[in-house]
Amino acid sequence: MIKVAISGTGLFVPSQTITNDELVESFNAYVAKFNEAHADEIASGELQPLQPSNSAFIESASGIKQRYVMEKEGILNPDRLHPYFSERANSELSMMAEIAVDAGRKAMDAAGLTADQIDAVICSASNMQRAYPAMAIEIQEALGIQGFGYDMNVACSSATFGIEQAVNAVRSGTARAVLMVNPEITSGHQAWLDRDCHFIFGDVCTAVIVQRLEDAKPGSWEVLGTKLATKFSNNIRNNYGFLNRSEDAKPDARDKLFMQEGRKVFKEVCPMAAEHMSTHLESLGLNSANDVRRYWLHQANLAMNQLIAKKLLGNSDFSADKAPVILDEFANTASAGSVIAFHRHSADLAQGDVGVICSFGAGYSIGSVVVRKT
Repeated sequence: MIKVAISGTGLFVPSQTITNDELVESFNAYVAKFNEAHADEIASGELQPLQPSNSAFIESASGIKQRYVMEKEGILNPDRLHPYFSERANSELSMMAEIAVDAGRKAMDAAGLTADQIDAVICSASNMQRAYPAMAIEIQEALGIQGFGYDMNVACSSATFGIEQAVNAVRSGTARAVLMVNPEITSGHQAWLDRDCHFIFGDVCTAVIVQRLEDAKPGSWEVLGTKLATKFSNNIRNNYGFLNRSEDAKPDARDKLFMQEGRKVFKEVCPMAAEHMSTHLESLGLNSANDVRRYWLHQANLAMNQLIAKKLLGNSDFSADKAPVILDEFANTASAGSVIAFHRHSADLAQGDVGVICSFGAGYSIGSVVVRKT
């Protein structure tokens, strides 16, 4: 069997940030205006008043301190609460392709590869800005890569699912090297007017090069195995789609943006993710507590990561060295979170060290990639 490695990663980070304090100030101004405008309905009991948010609640509930965004002025405008994006002409590079090209070039440089050495592009993200042409093909064209490209979406597990597809392509001989990108412009489908989730997401793009181990540079990460799992749940959902207009649905209706039953997700996903990784490691002859040097987990919520890590390690000691956290800086970046953690916190590991990249999210979907440093 052809052995496969992750030989490079890339990260695009937007130039603008929004702190919790900035976000709360804007959100609370919106709440005050809403309650004032609907004072009569609130007084009669026909309508419940909106409740303000606060920075201490956000950090204690999630571990998030700030987030990067493509555009902050529209998000912080209490009369708008979503970004200002300008429509681009068909002849211009789309926004998702633009940030994917940036991250992709960085991953290619890290792997020491040029465009003519890559055979495929996979664009895997929680939302695509259009149906077709595929974002991957636009990215492929912009980078000068030959071969083929396609899009895929498995919500917050899109990156690990995308890595497995890249691994399979290399193992089967369809490609010698694959670029997998995750352009996550989450600010476009975030519900900024919902107190329960207005603080969750941030924008970013990650990229991963997967290629034959024999061709990879020293210090690459051999992929020992991948494992995917899905189980249907309505607890995380976004109903926006091309059929909405035929349903006469309002494009700004609440269910056309990200929504979740947070407590149910926490209760159900944490044990599923821990069991998924544990059984995956066992199938490879590895122990989750003793044989794994580091876990690069999906960055959705600090408490979730702490609980999952504790279940895997079999003790109550949570170590940021064992399971690094980046969501305090980036917030939840959908599928990109675990790859950011890997990108930022893998260089210090030694030859032979084993790690697990794992993401989990809507679907439910869970993907894990077990790697060993060469």
